[in-house]
Amino acid sequence: MSTALEISNVDLSLGGRPILSDLQLSVRTGRVHALLGRNGAGKSTTFKATLGRLPIDAGSIRLLDGDPQETRYKVGSSINDPALYPHLSAADNLRVHCLALGLPRTEIARVLHRVGLTDTGRKAVRGFSTGMKARLALAIALLGSPELLILDEPQNGLDPQGIRDLRDMFREYTSHGGTIIISSHQLGEVAKMADDVTVIGGTPTTTVFSGTLEELTRDGDIESRFLDLTDRTA
Repeated sequence: MSTALEISNVDLSLGGRPILSDLQLSVRTGRVHALLGRNGAGKSTTFKATLGRLPIDAGSIRLLDGDPQETRYKVGSSINDPALYPHLSAADNLRVHCLALGLPRTEIARVLHRVGLTDTGRKAVRGFSTGMKARLALAIALLGSPELLILDEPQNGLDPQGIRDLRDMFREYTSHGGTIIISSHQLGEVAKMADDVTVIGGTPTTTVFSGTLEELTRDGDIESRFLDLTDRTA
């Protein structure tokens, strides 16, 4: 099976402090891959390095069989707080991103429908709930039908129906050959949506587990396994 992302032996420091050490991560095409770690473990840092936003000190990152700087337009992402313009509507926020990416305006209606924000009209984003902002961030990531989605805590702020819709969208997306990598602290949801899992921990952060969801939970539930793996490296 081909890989959408291959991180090999990556070291990364910020301000002279080692953050990642010998990090390994392999994301197979057409699957949902969860990156798990405790608060401050380096999940967002890993995503930023993957997208070429942070330089690495050693190792290599192959993104869709290329350098991150060459393939980033094939990737949709939402990392940390989404880049939203609070005084604009959802549609106008998407229009700004379409212009930046050189995409047609027809993309706006498509992604608004996909995330359930078609009826927001001219309402400014500053009046959106946390869940609506999360849906808009996902809509931005979906612009251009990217081959790979990188999503940092995509379930945050979503109600139960929104989380279920997200799971359904993930399954549809991967069934058509797309690949998704997410970070999440909602382990129960990870157990319902992920095919593969990488757990990171330690100081500096390294890979402590990588495999299928079934391999992770073979000796017990996902919460117990996660806590056991990260306790060993705390």
